[in-house]
Amino acid sequence: MRFNKWVVLTSTSMMLALFVFCSNKKFGDNDGFLGSLMRMLSEAHYQPKAIDDQLSGEIFTNVINNLDRDKHFFTQGDIDKLSVYKTSIDDQIQAGKFDFFDSTWTLLMKRMDQLDPMIQSSLAQPFNYQTDDSYTVYDDVVAFQPDWKTLEADWQKWLQFQSMERLSRKVEAQKKMKDSTGIAKQKPYDTLELQARNETKKFYIDWFKRLRKMDRRDQLSMYANAIAEIYDPHTNYFPPEDKENFDISMTGKLEGIGATLTERDGYVKVERIVPGSASYRQGELKAGDLILKVAQGSAEAVDIVDMKLDDAIQLIRGKKGTEVRLTVKKPDGSVVIIPIIREVVVIEESFARSALLKYSGKTFGLIHLPSFYADFSQRGRGRNCTGDMKIEMDKLVKAGANGIIIDLRNNGGGSLADAIEMGGLFIPRGPIVQVKDMRGIEVYADQDDDVNYKGPIVILTNTYSASASEILAAALQDYGRAVIVGSKSTFGKGTVQTFVPLEGGMSEVFPRGYGQLKVTIQKFYRINGGTTQLKGVEPDVVLPDVYDGIEQGEKEMDFHLAYDKIPAADYKLFNPYKEAQRKKAIELSHKRLQKNPYYSLVQQRAKELAAVRTSYTYSLNMSKFEQQEAALRLQDKPLRDYKNRSICDTVMALDVDMQGVKGDAIKEAQKLDWLKRYREDAGMDEAVRILFDWVGK
Repeated sequence: MRFNKWVVLTSTSMMLALFVFCSNKKFGDNDGFLGSLMRMLSEAHYQPKAIDDQLSGEIFTNVINNLDRDKHFFTQGDIDKLSVYKTSIDDQIQAGKFDFFDSTWTLLMKRMDQLDPMIQSSLAQPFNYQTDDSYTVYDDVVAFQPDWKTLEADWQKWLQFQSMERLSRKVEAQKKMKDSTGIAKQKPYDTLELQARNETKKFYIDWFKRLRKMDRRDQLSMYANAIAEIYDPHTNYFPPEDKENFDISMTGKLEGIGATLTERDGYVKVERIVPGSASYRQGELKAGDLILKVAQGSAEAVDIVDMKLDDAIQLIRGKKGTEVRLTVKKPDGSVVIIPIIREVVVIEESFARSALLKYSGKTFGLIHLPSFYADFSQRGRGRNCTGDMKIEMDKLVKAGANGIIIDLRNNGGGSLADAIEMGGLFIPRGPIVQVKDMRGIEVYADQDDDVNYKGPIVILTNTYSASASEILAAALQDYGRAVIVGSKSTFGKGTVQTFVPLEGGMSEVFPRGYGQLKVTIQKFYRINGGTTQLKGVEPDVVLPDVYDGIEQGEKEMDFHLAYDKIPAADYKLFNPYKEAQRKKAIELSHKRLQKNPYYSLVQQRAKELAAVRTSYTYSLNMSKFEQQEAALRLQDKPLRDYKNRSICDTVMALDVDMQGVKGDAIKEAQKLDWLKRYREDAGMDEAVRILFDWVGK
């Protein structure tokens, strides 16, 4: 298989260079940030917009929605006052001013200050759980409360609902709790009620605290994203720190200590140590530790208590070979200083992995691909998913696999070049995807006749298989090369993005520069001519999903681009493995699913969830609320209690993957734990049955 992996990147770079020199749009220089952002949106986006009053109105609505989507802070009176900016935001942008955003943010902070004492007062004493009041939860809150009085009344009900929900869960959990003697451990009702109120109070304290911690850079980043999203939901602004996190997700590696960190009550808490990492080898840092201070080698330590998590992580990360000293509070209360030499941390969970499935005398291979990753900072894309896919397939073939299942469920995409190159592993010479931009249509193809794997393939997808996943699944479906099995359609993201740096920066607000814009530059189309945009990839075998009655994926996102078609590419159907048996296997699967007890329960549950999706009114009377909750649990019980047992005789890691890890419990778990979910996976079972019927007994 041969594909010029740099075609996509080079043409994109040339196009962007052209954009930089052809624009004559003028922007103010009061800050430079908005000017740089809007220049790149106007020059690089696949479907640029005029910077006018219409765009101004869209930004107005999107900023307010992003700040207060559930209508908990602003009143209709507030919106009316802010509407003075509705048609002038475009003028402010071109002048480099932030009047609208600053006024909106200031009002948000004011409303939080007003709500604080009301929340504290409401949660200071028990609620009346004998009331006849009710509270309606909406999927999409349409209207703002008319004034402060009605907003405050809504908050009172919301706080009561949140506390009642927590209290109900505690009471229900206590009924099920027993000690080692079989006697239920009981806490007084008043104790549970107080705990529920305190948890509600903590939730709001933490929420408001996070908002108040947002500095000027965070605020402008939020504003920039509200503007970028107007162009399409996948065009986003990335400050330098967020771009680094994106690169980590694409490459599966970073330079640092190798620990997963979270924020808990103002402290940075260690949630997990990455096996094989610097922290793992140093040995002193453990899950559950609280990091109090961070020092760069022998330099003075910086207190990170109450620091934003992102800022704390930036202090802890660093170049390979440098030392960081962490002042850590252990669970027993002791405080120690732990020196760690930073290294390259490889996150194995982010790479392709394989396993063997044995069923009724046949052996099948499973490849789990979490994303279409590639390391573009390295020559030749560094470690990439196509190379890993080849390795995993070779291992499975050597282990005697009669067919392969590729699991793309929840794979949100990634490298377009890898989606194209990976498609070429399974077909001889031919097109994989068509790409359209403002210059026209280009076909990206596999350029040689080599086929790395000629056996039967089943691809598992779901609603969250997106972008590059859809390119691969669509191409192999159009060629008749694989059977696609999954929910009624994939995500429906048929657009291509690239990162472009924003010129300027290095100010007090942006000490590391303005960052980068991830901007939609192309739309991609199947080789049959249809785009996957909005429509997604419809599988050959549809597996019912509990969310089938709810709109998901690209369709539910604001500002999405439209579905359309272009002429089909010139391609020929692949001569698949045992074509007659492939079609028969699909037919047998359809019949089997009609009688499958698990998927019958899924379909019933989907109808029930769709019925309460838009809104649901809860009683604020505890007795009536518990009756409602009991009724909802009763609806969910048949599916919740159903235990799907794998039809496979064995779901196992390959021997070659287990070499060198025996005796190391953590590394063994890393190699084996991911397989547990497949032992109760009805979708995997159906994929195995399809392969079995396809291969033949």
